[in-house]
Amino acid sequence: MELIKNYILGFFSRSGNYVFSATVFARIFSFIASWIALKLISNDELGVVLFAYNIIVFLIPISGFGIHQSLIRYGALQKSKEEKNSLFLYVFNKGLIASVILILLIIISSFFISFKFENTQLYVIILSFLILPSFLFEIVRAQFRLQHNNKSFAYTELVHSIILLLSVFILSFFFKEMGYAIALLITPLITSILFIKKLNINFKSKIKLSITDFSFWKYGFFASLSNVLTQLLFVIDILLIGHLLENTEMVTNYRYISLIPFSLLFLPNVFIATDFVSFTEKIYNKDHIIKYIKSYMLFFFIISGLLLVFSFFFAEFTLSLLDANFVQFADTFIILIIGISGIYIFRGLFGNLLSSIGKAHVNYYIASLALVINIISNYYLIPKYGIKGAAITSAILMWFTGILSAILFGILYKNILLKEK
Repeated sequence: MELIKNYILGFFSRSGNYVFSATVFARIFSFIASWIALKLISNDELGVVLFAYNIIVFLIPISGFGIHQSLIRYGALQKSKEEKNSLFLYVFNKGLIASVILILLIIISSFFISFKFENTQLYVIILSFLILPSFLFEIVRAQFRLQHNNKSFAYTELVHSIILLLSVFILSFFFKEMGYAIALLITPLITSILFIKKLNINFKSKIKLSITDFSFWKYGFFASLSNVLTQLLFVIDILLIGHLLENTEMVTNYRYISLIPFSLLFLPNVFIATDFVSFTEKIYNKDHIIKYIKSYMLFFFIISGLLLVFSFFFAEFTLSLLDANFVQFADTFIILIIGISGIYIFRGLFGNLLSSIGKAHVNYYIASLALVINIISNYYLIPKYGIKGAAITSAILMWFTGILSAILFGILYKNILLKEK
């Protein structure tokens, strides 16, 4: 228990409690903002905006061609404040140019796509500009983490959600669906402007860094692609249920049954967001990393155990809070909770440790393999077991990708330490 106690105390010492609280409140405010939009805008018009928005959301991780991912990893390895600031300026300048190029590619591509819903192209073009402020928002947040200022990092999340809530309410009230689109667009921009001065970056001072080479861009690009594929893994089940079962009711059932399990993934994300810079700075200290791994795994093994016990006894009650009709799918809910435990114990930790040692491309290969297995498995299991089949596939892949990440990290980390010697 001493190991867990020290782990939690370390988490609090790095302002992890602020990150946790901000994340919870941000999710609540985001939900309220979505509810407000639903009340102020007609379903048909809102659906078009959300359809276009979901297209852009998939592309946001590769804003700046992913070098905001490189900033957090390579920045953690820099020793001086001047080096960290110079790296930020490099990413800021090059990333904004890359984001503009990506926006132009999206706009040009939109003219060659036949969208099913009217005005979809218009909103794709408008929301494509979200890539620019989203990139700026991410590098501001990354720089706070590099400065070990997790408290300000947490505040960016909280302020972003408050601005989103207010802008959605005001702009949707006056301008309906167009106002909602503008609210999504300006929220990260306003938040970034409010916080960028607090970074205390000297925009005139630059040090030429040797690390900003091809491998720097390669790391960020593959880290971003890995995030895109990971998002797709959570979406593909719903797409295949709709395609294979041809039953929109089952799509809705699975969407809401999986809502709680997938929402619980925020917890390991909070711990990793708080600790990533800290353990990356000490990545070549084998004793420190092993101790961190033991502490993290023990903590989340206990959390997973409690979560599984709760779900076994209260799955039906939990689902009945959403809708009484969902109670019949309690076994599907439990299967997804079992799968989430695999991410809690393995995937969340070792996926980020792979990134920490510069092997983001390995995460991409793992996610690609998982996507292929997901599609093949679901084509067999969904027709046979319905939405339970989709849950079985997801649960198995969550454990498979987590354990595979752990094995590959162990091998690659050992080789890196041997080279360092």
